[in-house]
Amino acid sequence: MASPASIDLNPEMLAAAAESKAWPFEEAKKIIERYKGRDFPETVLFETGYGPSGLPHIGTFGEVARTTMVRHAFRVLTGDKVKTKLLCFSDDMDGMRKIPDNVPDPEALKPYLHMPLTVVPNPFGGDYESFGHHNNAMLRRFLDTFGFDYEFASATDYYKSGRFDAMLIKTAEKYDAIMKVMLPTLGPERQATYSPFLPISPKSGRVLYVPMKKVDAGAGTITFDDEDGTETTLAVTGGNVKLQWKPDFGMRWAALNVDFEMFGKDHQTNAAIYDKICAILGGRPPEHFVYELFLDEVGQKISKSKGNGLTIDEWLTYAPTESLGLYMYQRPRQAKKLYFDVIPKAVDEYYSFLSAYPRQEWKERLGNPVWHMHDGNPPAIDLPVSFALLLNLVSASNAHDRGVLWGFISRHAPGVTPETHPELDRLADYAIRYFDDFVKPAKVYRAPDAVEREALAALEAALGALPAEADGEAIQNAALNVARRIERYQDHAKKSPEGGPGVSVAFFQMIYQVLLGQERGPRFGSFAHLYGIAETRALIDKALAGKLAA
Repeated sequence: MASPASIDLNPEMLAAAAESKAWPFEEAKKIIERYKGRDFPETVLFETGYGPSGLPHIGTFGEVARTTMVRHAFRVLTGDKVKTKLLCFSDDMDGMRKIPDNVPDPEALKPYLHMPLTVVPNPFGGDYESFGHHNNAMLRRFLDTFGFDYEFASATDYYKSGRFDAMLIKTAEKYDAIMKVMLPTLGPERQATYSPFLPISPKSGRVLYVPMKKVDAGAGTITFDDEDGTETTLAVTGGNVKLQWKPDFGMRWAALNVDFEMFGKDHQTNAAIYDKICAILGGRPPEHFVYELFLDEVGQKISKSKGNGLTIDEWLTYAPTESLGLYMYQRPRQAKKLYFDVIPKAVDEYYSFLSAYPRQEWKERLGNPVWHMHDGNPPAIDLPVSFALLLNLVSASNAHDRGVLWGFISRHAPGVTPETHPELDRLADYAIRYFDDFVKPAKVYRAPDAVEREALAALEAALGALPAEADGEAIQNAALNVARRIERYQDHAKKSPEGGPGVSVAFFQMIYQVLLGQERGPRFGSFAHLYGIAETRALIDKALAGKLAA
């Protein structure tokens, strides 16, 4: 865990923050309004929840990243005079209701169905004592990689250590009031057996969904029939029971005095239930922020147990962590697909925002994602070549190591080396990996038809007429001049500088389909400048000779 970053509280920035409409500031202002007219508590508590029924996915990380952004905005708006804490709470005492699809040897876990996740053996091996402990460790590893300042909390530890005992006694005292909230939300069959308390069987160790025969608030006990029919009485304290997930939400908020928690849209209809139970138990419901869900490539909700969508490690295999942080910041109330194709765009958008930051006034800076991602102190990074351009350079050159790529880069940008631009060197590695795993297998070269052959031959000749030192703009203009003379590629809705028709995007699409076997590519002039005029002409010659689509 990291420590909270120091904050530059210059007056100009503070004035802009007070007026900022960026969503982290909007949420932070709600927390400030919450305490209007009274003192802040000793610590304002931000909480995130994690259900370790499967390996943590990117959506789990997103909650922590986004909550951290709100916490930082709150620190700025309060002049960093109020102590804050981010608690990452794992519901690891939940019973394993089904075996995840993505674990090794699922059959070995069958005897442990409905046991708490911190009792289920770890199917991944290693030193972790349970499946829950393993998944908790995977979450912490990634949060630590990002340098988040947080405190980790385990439901198992909190229930067994007695930290929830007082609130569990109160839950027994308020049992009827809680049932009045819960029963109208359930069907007739569930109503007949429902209880907020889930006892853990002293005989089988399983989390039981059974009706209560008696709730004795004075004694702090519940009575029920165990799985074998034996009437059993347990204390509600000391880790003998846990609460159903909806009452558990409200109980935890009341017990810990949580001030802010965000959750996915799938919780939205239950938020009022959580709030009511928190209030019944004497707590004040926290401020909420509901975010839209992450979807996989086909539009299905990402699930830890299914293992669909991207994992944290998969994203970080092909892109820097900052690109993932940007993806989390952008449009949190809009459902977004989370699969491999989104990575290159996220990478380039991050560096684009980073490049713009020094030129911006404070109002624009506080709306720039990189300010929120880097706790108000984004790094200064010069990136002379975009990630998309690197990918296409790898595609054209079939480069399999950074040395080949740097040969092109150094010629394109004299003086730029791995030592002077380590960030670009890092991206070169990512580009090679991404190309090998996703671009190369999907490449489909096609042979040019008669019109396309004419266009490519004219393009090759036009490039040959350019001086060797021609820049990307000159190359782009040469390509446009070729296309303007070919009827298929004329766009009469556009105008050329001379007043004639403009150029259709179909021209450049054709170039990338024929020369690179891809549907899309970066600006052609920039690509040819980086790859080299002579190399681009040779690539065209190979296409015309039928050596690419063979």
